[in-house]
Amino acid sequence: MIAIAGTQIDENRGNATMSTTLYRPDESIVRRPGRAEASFLETIVGRRGGLRSILTEVEAVAPTNATVLITGETGTGKEVIARAIHELSPRRSRNLVKVNCAAMPAGLLESELFGHERGAFTGAVNSHVGRFALADRGTLFLDEIGDMPMELQPKLLRVLQEREFEAVGSTRTTRVDVRVVAATNQDLRQMVRDGEFREDLYYRLNIFPVSLPPLRERKADIPEFVRYFIEQFATSMDKIIDTIPEETMRAIVRHSWPGNIRELQNYVARAVILSNDGVFEPPPLEKCEPAPIEIANPTLEDKVRREILAACQRANWKLGGPRGAAARLGLKRTTLFYKMKRLGIAAPVDHWED
Repeated sequence: MIAIAGTQIDENRGNATMSTTLYRPDESIVRRPGRAEASFLETIVGRRGGLRSILTEVEAVAPTNATVLITGETGTGKEVIARAIHELSPRRSRNLVKVNCAAMPAGLLESELFGHERGAFTGAVNSHVGRFALADRGTLFLDEIGDMPMELQPKLLRVLQEREFEAVGSTRTTRVDVRVVAATNQDLRQMVRDGEFREDLYYRLNIFPVSLPPLRERKADIPEFVRYFIEQFATSMDKIIDTIPEETMRAIVRHSWPGNIRELQNYVARAVILSNDGVFEPPPLEKCEPAPIEIANPTLEDKVRREILAACQRANWKLGGPRGAAARLGLKRTTLFYKMKRLGIAAPVDHWED
């Protein structure tokens, strides 16, 4: 969720920014003997509510070197949990390095992870130290691991198993001591079944799974998030907001928040901009499509509709291409389009891709 490198997070804790952070930036983390765990956990919003059991798991796995796979919808705080695992581990004095596997093509991602030698490819005028080397004796956070290209997955698997790699264009083997935490909003099991993710890599990553619930399942935590974000943005915008109408808070809690904490944060930011006279006055909430109703005795048509919907959602509503919904279903794009039209299936306006 936080699109900045680990070394930059500490520098920005004192700023009220639009990046979603669940630790409180106005509370500095001071490491004292016997207080490292408590001081970090006390900064996490929602720690006494929906995250209580998850933080118990985090406390259990953090002191080990086990690889952790964090799953959850977009905007649920996966990077914050990765940060917590690092902060509560013996590696906390070393680097926490982040790589977004969806942010760059395969060739660039390989160089970013493992480094490259000068002249390894066109444009490589200097050697480059990769993220694995930077994270030596620390933690490497691989965000959006489900988007890692298939051709790179064997090399990642080798590092996880053997703790060694070669930089692009090099024959010299480098050994590293890196703790890997990965995260995804995709269903890796289904991707394995679809042949889009290596099964052996999945099991190597899934040593200790942590599943984060969506915000709609943490409604008791929403008032705390709202108050925290109001304080954060009001301070950064030099405003004073001391009143939140009861009906406003009830409406916010009732909302389904499909974009989770990130969506709530952005909504509160807009509301703070619009609010005057010390009263929190948010804009009207957007209506969300209701969740599909489970059918007790589904017909064949119901099953087909559900299968098409699931494939479209996994493909982010992209029909064509090697990773599109049509390829996942083993259909031609035109055939899928016809079936969707016949079954009345349409993509959300802001997600349509063809």
